[in-house]
Amino acid sequence: MYRILLVVFLLILPQPSFAHQPVMDMAPRWDDGFGFQLRYESYGSDDLLDGDTKISNLLGLKRYVNKIWLEGLYTFDRSVRVTFKLPYVDQSRTKNINGVGVRQSDRGLGDLIIGVPFKKYMNKSTSTSNISLTPSVRIPTGSTSGDFPISDGSWDGGLSLSYSKSTPKTYQLYDLFYWYNTQGEHGMREGNEVGLDINLGYHPYHDNLTNSGVFIMWDVSARYHDDPNAATLTTATGGTRIQTGPLIVLYRNNVMFRAEYKIPAYEKTRGISNSRGREFNLGIGLTF
Repeated sequence: MYRILLVVFLLILPQPSFAHQPVMDMAPRWDDGFGFQLRYESYGSDDLLDGDTKISNLLGLKRYVNKIWLEGLYTFDRSVRVTFKLPYVDQSRTKNINGVGVRQSDRGLGDLIIGVPFKKYMNKSTSTSNISLTPSVRIPTGSTSGDFPISDGSWDGGLSLSYSKSTPKTYQLYDLFYWYNTQGEHGMREGNEVGLDINLGYHPYHDNLTNSGVFIMWDVSARYHDDPNAATLTTATGGTRIQTGPLIVLYRNNVMFRAEYKIPAYEKTRGISNSRGREFNLGIGLTF
């Protein structure tokens, strides 16, 4: 039963960003284990902000992004693993160009993210916890062409430090991470990012006979992003935001389903920009 509970955590963690590693941060924990996840992510808004103030939007400026992520993991042993995350991106926006709202869009593969989590486990009779250090690299596999490119074409490096603890009834995760973004093609540089993710969850139901059950979670995600330079044409925007919301995980044996919904609790842009808006995620995954 306890191995099944650990597998379940592959889907309870939210962000496609660097912070959480497939599949997804805790599972699988056994030697030569592997897993895959397919995840849909959607966010965007036509709310226009100047700092933390909502302002009128006479030009109808907006930005919407949809991503389908293929994510996977292989464990050499329980403490060393390698992960990958590759998105397919469909994005559109209406941008202010010389006082006119101009619609722009693009779609295609995004940048590949490779991570190598190193974990130290502390096991007790009724709980398990771990500290994880994860270096990552973002490889510029996305297109940099057009007036709304998917990628800035840069090689970027990241580092994450996280702590998690689980019992048969509860789960908690604290993850602090940093992305260093270098200059890419056409002079674009998206700016560095610092983030903190907190997940708190409750496990109200588990059926031993079918190895099935449900988790109820609450997520808080905080981000600070440096201003991109003037040459950057991607979706990157500078500022600070905090998003929060519920998620639910259903599982049966080694198959999991996750649904998540988050709203902005606080948002402050650097200059005038669209809000990130509400965020919705759906995922399904398997471990072997």
